[in-house]
Amino acid sequence: MKTKQHTIAHLLEVSIFFQQLIFGAVLILCLFSIISPPIALLLGVLIVNVFGNPFVAFNHKAITFLLQFSVVGLGFGMNASSAISVGKEGFLLMIFSIISTLVFGTLLGKWLKTEKKTSHLISCGTAICGGSAIAAISPTIKSNENQTSIALGVIFILNSVALFVFPFIGHQLDLSQKDFGLWCAIAIHDTSSVVGAANKYGAEALQIATTVKLARALWIIPISILTAIIFKNKNSKIKIPYFIGLFVVAILLNSYLPQIAFFAPKIVLIAKIGLTITLFLIGTTLNSNALKSVGAKPLLQGFFLWIFIAGLGLVSIRYLG
Repeated sequence: MKTKQHTIAHLLEVSIFFQQLIFGAVLILCLFSIISPPIALLLGVLIVNVFGNPFVAFNHKAITFLLQFSVVGLGFGMNASSAISVGKEGFLLMIFSIISTLVFGTLLGKWLKTEKKTSHLISCGTAICGGSAIAAISPTIKSNENQTSIALGVIFILNSVALFVFPFIGHQLDLSQKDFGLWCAIAIHDTSSVVGAANKYGAEALQIATTVKLARALWIIPISILTAIIFKNKNSKIKIPYFIGLFVVAILLNSYLPQIAFFAPKIVLIAKIGLTITLFLIGTTLNSNALKSVGAKPLLQGFFLWIFIAGLGLVSIRYLG
């Protein structure tokens, strides 16, 4: 009996070591920029479903830290005057898209009879900034783990699709760098996928997409307050995305401190590597159990809402801009 238990324990150790070895190999490919962000995401999904994830307990914290670190690092590749110009240009479209997405999401949730809190989280995630918005809003409405997980699952699934689909559509429609960057920031949920898709499209698209997306993320604050009123949770704490302030500081340092010019390109390179690793780790959260737990109604709500905002954003940019 002891021999059998010892054999099982040994096989388990070998299995975990093999999983860690595979993870380490992919991380090395990311570190040396051998694979692109979309491929890293795809590898994450493939590996977790075939071999499993030996670092599940650390995934969420690692994703949050790396994403914020990468976004701040990208600020060292941007110019303050350009960022202000982009922010002004996309401001009205940003407000209109956020409000229309929240309204349509609410109506869609009622029509599909999606659970109320799950529906609201999906709407907020689509309207503002994906997983970050869901993480900020969930304590405000006091959602349970299942409701939050379903909403995050919907957003992560659609983000993964967007990372491949948006650059393809952009090239087919011959969108300019400027238009594609703005469209990404409006229509893709999570900052990681926005930056990943825009980076694949071009340097100008990356700057525009990152700036507009982070300006969009600031809407977490008023939406959280409004949510607390609607759900009658007056004592709810509102999470403020402080890393956006560091992103602004990075832009200012790069724009007005000449000494930064030597280090800035290296910091941006490290930030892009961090983003690739982030997308790989996000891919490892999309195992078969996570996909099954999402359910048809929430996924349909997220999909229809995504098509709505993507179509609205594209029409507005191409024909009304």
